[in-house]
Amino acid sequence: MPELPEVEVVRRGLERWVAGRTVASVEVLHPRAVRRHPAGGADFAARLAGQTVGVPRRRGKYLWLPLEERELSVLGHLGMSGQLLVQPADTPDEKHLRIRIRFDDAAGTELRFVDQRTFGGLSLHETVPGSAEGLPDVIAHIARDPLDPLFDEGAYHLALRAKRTTLKRALLDQSLISGVGNIYADEALWRAKLHYERPTATLTRPRSAELLARAREVMNAALDVGGTSFDSLYVNVNGESGYFDRSLDAYGREGEPCRRCGTPIRRRAWMNRSSYFCPRCQRPPRAVS
Repeated sequence: MPELPEVEVVRRGLERWVAGRTVASVEVLHPRAVRRHPAGGADFAARLAGQTVGVPRRRGKYLWLPLEERELSVLGHLGMSGQLLVQPADTPDEKHLRIRIRFDDAAGTELRFVDQRTFGGLSLHETVPGSAEGLPDVIAHIARDPLDPLFDEGAYHLALRAKRTTLKRALLDQSLISGVGNIYADEALWRAKLHYERPTATLTRPRSAELLARAREVMNAALDVGGTSFDSLYVNVNGESGYFDRSLDAYGREGEPCRRCGTPIRRRAWMNRSSYFCPRCQRPPRAVS
């Protein structure tokens, strides 16, 4: 599933190509693509037609398009394979095209939602009252992400200490911090020289600040090269893949030498996923070792 850098790359593309345009018509080609909109595809299309799209927003892995003329936002969930593509109107339809949004201008491009596995989708939601960014009410509980200027580091540290869990679980807890997934959690922990099973209660304020700094560092580095792509399913709005997978230090490098000390990177099964770490640089807690 795309993480913060990948979703931010898509958001920036939408800001360039979609913001300020007015929807002329919407075509829903697969009902699962609007399953999070309970009123169905026809209602989704009718309510979106005629609306002007504001500046696309993001919180963590969640992306939405505020609508300027009504207290509504279009929430986009990419799932495992969802793609939001800006395409010339005469481009042949993609095999897994699910939703088409046409605009009333002469730009000649349309917005397409393509999803091979149909885990993602678009839906209309009321915005949180008073929200300047048009935050959809269904994601109001999601914490701010580490790239958000309003992210509160002090509150995050206190929440970590009180949570009584382990570091990687805390990094993936979207109610504490959003946008960090399996890949960037492993990368941030490697850069901070912290083991994924270290108890959060043992983390000092300087160490939690360092972990946040490393998370920001790795996600900004990924943003610079368009995110991480391991297959053709994650692309930006122009259909291009990211290249950060070539710069990963831990994730997916089992058996390869650590770039700091040369010790082979290890992989361990973890919560139906995998964790990659250096056994020398990231010493496990005694109970884990």
